[in-house]
Amino acid sequence: MPERKQTPSLKVQIGSLNLQNPVITASGTFGYGEEFRDFVDFSRLGGLVTKGVSLEERAGNPPPRIVETAAGMLNAIGLQNVGYERFVSEKMPFLREARAQGCAVIVNVYGSRLKDYVELARRFDGLDGIDAIELNVSCPNVSEGGVVFGKDPEVLRRLVHAVRAATTKDVWVKLTPDVADVTVFARIAEEEGAEAVSAINTFRGMAVDLDTRRPVLTNTFGGLSGPAIKPLALARVFEIAQAGDLSIPVIGVGGIMDGRDALEFLLCGARAVQVGTANFVDPSAGSRIACEIEAWLVEQGIPDVNDVIGTIERP
Repeated sequence: MPERKQTPSLKVQIGSLNLQNPVITASGTFGYGEEFRDFVDFSRLGGLVTKGVSLEERAGNPPPRIVETAAGMLNAIGLQNVGYERFVSEKMPFLREARAQGCAVIVNVYGSRLKDYVELARRFDGLDGIDAIELNVSCPNVSEGGVVFGKDPEVLRRLVHAVRAATTKDVWVKLTPDVADVTVFARIAEEEGAEAVSAINTFRGMAVDLDTRRPVLTNTFGGLSGPAIKPLALARVFEIAQAGDLSIPVIGVGGIMDGRDALEFLLCGARAVQVGTANFVDPSAGSRIACEIEAWLVEQGIPDVNDVIGTIERP
């Protein structure tokens, strides 16, 4: 009889969170989780990140606000969400169900002022069923003349410092890629007590309708995601992981469509990944990718996914 291959361990640790596998669904692509309950086995997901939540309900931008591009998509949803109160009353019951199946729940938060983030962190700190808070820092700070939180080192430092003081839950910082050196911002996140960084958010882009000679998106600009940005995202993850003075866990995000994509991020030093645009193509993408990672480990005879992380060889 052929020898039965051992089932590899997929467990990874991010801060205080022990994830059952390294696959997490990305904010803005997975709703609040319940929308995918008929398609996803939540016991096969490491975690899910909710759609961004603000203090007050937000309508977002008028359509058109999503457009397909070559190997990707642009979105200008405008951070539409139900607001904190409705999130707690309407969305948390299912999120607790998902969490009971072993799927960690991370809530993505954003605001237009530093005090908005702090208030959300304070409120979520006392809420059962939330494992971590992810800060969307790709938003303009109206108190600082519209500067994006994640593009100004000192603004980001004040934000992470204030949020860290407001909550006992793990804090993740979702970094914007539109900066000269992403390691500067990862370093600030680590110095101010964040448990992880998500690298990276979408790239700023636009689409043009040649016939009408107008931008396709009502908002003109949108965030580019999908396979087109994978090489750029891999480079950011690699830069952070290779920085000798950084030890903060990196969660790789950008263009992950299958298990091989996810494993490339792990090789480059990510300790987990977030799956985003793939959810629009295949609603079961997250759990499928976790299975594909496991199958590859079995094929390679690797007993633990942690044995892959950061093992890329330089040419």
